[in-house]
Amino acid sequence: MVTTLAIDCGGGGIKASVLDAAGTMRARPLRVPTPYPLPPALFVETLRDLGARLPAADRLTVGMPGMIRHGVVVATPHYVTRAGPRSRVDPDLVAEWSGYDARGALAEAFGVPALVLNDAEVHGAGVVAGTGCELVLTLGTGLGSALFDGGTIAPHLELSHAPVRWNTTYDTYVGEPERRRLGDAFWSRRIRQVVDGLRPVFRWDRLYLGGGNSRLIRSEQVARMGDDVVVVPNTAGIVGGVRAWELVGDRYDPTP
Repeated sequence: MVTTLAIDCGGGGIKASVLDAAGTMRARPLRVPTPYPLPPALFVETLRDLGARLPAADRLTVGMPGMIRHGVVVATPHYVTRAGPRSRVDPDLVAEWSGYDARGALAEAFGVPALVLNDAEVHGAGVVAGTGCELVLTLGTGLGSALFDGGTIAPHLELSHAPVRWNTTYDTYVGEPERRRLGDAFWSRRIRQVVDGLRPVFRWDRLYLGGGNSRLIRSEQVARMGDDVVVVPNTAGIVGGVRAWELVGDRYDPTP
């Protein structure tokens, strides 16, 4: 039976567990705070130390924030900052992370085949039905997104960086700092407004709302979004680590 070490990397914390072929956790999930500043070498070391506390696995799946193409980091929003999300950006970290072969480095560090994707893509792999057009939005430190067509992960778009109003991106508009400022009731209404605004853009068959803050959306706002919108548990960020290998399609070769 093939086992998978699944690591979900966020702006505030990094979670990991080992899953069997059916996606069942074989070990209790572990979590550590995301260290800052976070150059790539420390990132790999942090993940390796976390993995060493779990049973050995045959392969590795890592979901991390940002634009990831074929396991290479094009840009990552949080890990280039000096003290975490929305702190000052460090130009040296931007240079270190840009073009960083995360898949190659992690495959070498762990000695197993590795798959590195955007964290919302891994999250979506744990919940999508695999038919039609399915959009996944994750609500946490900021906004994550992933699009699936017939179960295959589509090329990633950084929706979080798109402007939703003058000088304000979706990341800022619905992220954790704004939720704290508004309170859950007004923030939930804002989430519904975002969903309503994105509906004619994507014309999805199903929209999944996940991430750590999805559980805070008020039920009355979820009901007003429609039957094609589903709130899913945050554990999908780990559980999707197994199924992600089946959904990447021909555009990505995860073998070292």
